[in-house]
Amino acid sequence: MIERRADAPVRIVLTGSECTGKSTLAKALAEHYGVGFAREYLREYFEKAGGRLCIDDTVPIAEGQLQRETLLEQRGSNPLICDTDALSSVIYANHYFGSCPQRIEAILASRPRTHYLLCHIDVPWRADGQRDRPEQREHMHGLFASELDRRGFAHTRVRGSLAQRMATAMGIVDRLLSA
Repeated sequence: MIERRADAPVRIVLTGSECTGKSTLAKALAEHYGVGFAREYLREYFEKAGGRLCIDDTVPIAEGQLQRETLLEQRGSNPLICDTDALSSVIYANHYFGSCPQRIEAILASRPRTHYLLCHIDVPWRADGQRDRPEQREHMHGLFASELDRRGFAHTRVRGSLAQRMATAMGIVDRLLSA
């Protein structure tokens, strides 16, 4: 894990299982702070792949997400808001395929950490062709929480309405920006 340099942007990663409001919160935070955000690459990749993924797709997904984040970083975005990162690729590769390619672990290890916002499963689940296994929401949420704890990544659990989530998230981002 790389610690954040003093001149680096505050990096906020929205994480959690599917259909937990990550994209909605990322967009709202980006609008509030007047910055762009690294949109989730998986959705675009999934659609291009015709809705079927295998273990060989996990590295290109993680690399595509990294490219989106790097582009915003190069543009000077601060805070740097990411709608997921390689941590999700690690968790989903292990969950769906039983292992995770070392390249994804390397991507995760190479990125500076600031703060993860773990979105809770207290929003309605909606089928969209990509999301599956709504009956496993609690289990998947637990995988994300356990992995954040196991790796010692700074994180805050966000829950409730969008307004409640925004209040929690803005308090964290404002504190980190002023530090």
